[in-house]
Amino acid sequence: MPAAPKVFGIILAGGEGKRLMPLTADRAKPAVPFGGQYRLIDFAISNLINSGLRQIVVLTQYKSHSLDRHISQNWRMSPMLDSYVASVPAQQRLGKRWFSGSADAILQSMNLVNDEKPDIVIVIGADHVYRMDFRQMLAAHIESGARATVAGIRQPISLANQFGVIAVDDDDPAKISDFLEKPQNPAGLADSPNEVLASMGNYIFNTDALIEAVETDGELPTSNHDMGGDIIPYFVGRGEAGVYDMNRNDVPGSTERDRYYWRDVGTIESFFDAHMDLISTLPIFNLYNTDWPIHSQTVNSPPAKFVRDGVGRIGNAIDSIVSLGSVLSGTHLERSVVGPWTLSGGGSTITDSVLFDHVQVGAGARVHRAILDKNVVLAPGATVGVDRERDLARGFTVTETGITVVGKGLIVD
Repeated sequence: MPAAPKVFGIILAGGEGKRLMPLTADRAKPAVPFGGQYRLIDFAISNLINSGLRQIVVLTQYKSHSLDRHISQNWRMSPMLDSYVASVPAQQRLGKRWFSGSADAILQSMNLVNDEKPDIVIVIGADHVYRMDFRQMLAAHIESGARATVAGIRQPISLANQFGVIAVDDDDPAKISDFLEKPQNPAGLADSPNEVLASMGNYIFNTDALIEAVETDGELPTSNHDMGGDIIPYFVGRGEAGVYDMNRNDVPGSTERDRYYWRDVGTIESFFDAHMDLISTLPIFNLYNTDWPIHSQTVNSPPAKFVRDGVGRIGNAIDSIVSLGSVLSGTHLERSVVGPWTLSGGGSTITDSVLFDHVQVGAGARVHRAILDKNVVLAPGATVGVDRERDLARGFTVTETGITVVGKGLIVD
């Protein structure tokens, strides 16, 4: 039997995440907390680990300290088996310059590929929420004979102008005929006219093809050096790009309801909506799929606790997620996600909100339709998300739909 190909994983995690400000004011987008105890990077790494990859690098650049620390502390593999998840910062190996795009990040990190000498390289983004078995995409890539394969997810044609859209060949639906960046009037799929195939930002390359492409791209002064905008069109133009429809992916433990879930949580609105799905009675994305777990940090803390406050007010939690170490005393919590080590005082109310770790909510304080970053402190009686004009006057971010965001470490009087 021929030996199985050696596969190397690269996660692109250098993104600044401007649309998630102020949550990315002090951290890279992939390091943003999600769902209580997770960080966005955990979904990408978990999918690769669950798919059998054991040599993975995470390319970082923008404000990467918390991301680097999270990876080094929580993603420890066995060196005896030559397994690792390694965070690799920008190294300026090709001159005194930082990464100028995702393709340039790979070009400047080519020593990693040369050291491992893989047959195939999987390149994925670091900030989407989804489950995917890359073994199945890998098998399809090898069978197709394509030198590059792009993962596509079906999206309503009305949302096509938000994505890179894949046009498939009329004679071969596994081959890409064109790659359209945020098109206004694309054609629908042959078997589903109201849908398009949107790029997930996940790619598989034959190693020699990837090296050739990024080196060629690196010599083009007019290029943006972007994987989706430049490298994939390079392969499409040569007739060497294939597409893998996520409809073919069958993740263990998935159901018809959640098997095609994929969210780009790159805006405050989408980030908030994804959390509201988690606390619904039947969420689309199921955090409790033990057949394909999302791994993350092990929080060294006591269990969450709900108690009466000093005057006997009873706390309750309805349709909510509460992380370890949190103590809610006489608090009404509803439709919210609470991170580790959150403390709330008697008579406080928290509704339709997302709280990161180590948040303190004073007695009688009110939080509604808000995102509170790490170490935010609400004084007794303070409000967030209750008075839009007051929130704006205090310098908080308020979206058009009324989601108030309080940045890391702020004290709200």
